[in-house]
Amino acid sequence: MTNADIPSWRTSTKGTMVRCALWLVTEVGVGSVFTKTQLREAFPETSQIDRRMRDLRVHGWNIATNREDPTLSPHEHRFVEMGAEVWKPGQARVKPAAAGISAPQRREILERDDHLCRVCGIAAGEAYDGGIETAQLDIARREVLKPGGKTVELVIECRRCRIGGRGRQTDVNDVLSRLSKMSGVERELFTQWVAADHRDFSAMERLWGQYRSLPSESRETVRAAVRRP
Repeated sequence: MTNADIPSWRTSTKGTMVRCALWLVTEVGVGSVFTKTQLREAFPETSQIDRRMRDLRVHGWNIATNREDPTLSPHEHRFVEMGAEVWKPGQARVKPAAAGISAPQRREILERDDHLCRVCGIAAGEAYDGGIETAQLDIARREVLKPGGKTVELVIECRRCRIGGRGRQTDVNDVLSRLSKMSGVERELFTQWVAADHRDFSAMERLWGQYRSLPSESRETVRAAVRRP
């Protein structure tokens, strides 16, 4: 799609949310940063243009703030990804599954996921390794591949995992396929982990995880230590 294929965002007959989408595509561009001031100057006649821009999120548009992207200042946004082409007939219709999450729904999802990040397992307020930053939990929309096709499901992620995992996709089909190939002993052990929704890692596994995260020169230091008798 090129800018020539879409209408002008200056067309006054279109709704403000649609015009905002067009402005993002043609004036800002995916991956670029823009300020709240630039947005308001583009739409001086709209007092709540920030809200109209946020409305795009239920249509799959990813517009990050400094909450999702710590490299941004409080007055900046990043246009991360374009969603539905809302300027086309029927594309701006809100689907119930994409509607905003209410406070009761948020509590239910947090309880369902045990108030833990489903990527790294950290709890809200818990310190990451190093003890400098503490975790903040939020609800993310995850694309999931299932036997019946592709869908979007809600899951709890910490801020760090959410930022690092933009575009993350879960393949349930692959999990089921690998499960079917397990031996009886492996399947029984996996069943116990699933029932507890928890797995304790051995000291050896935790050490391996630390080693894999080291920079190249530091990994060589460890390799040299391993080779010594």
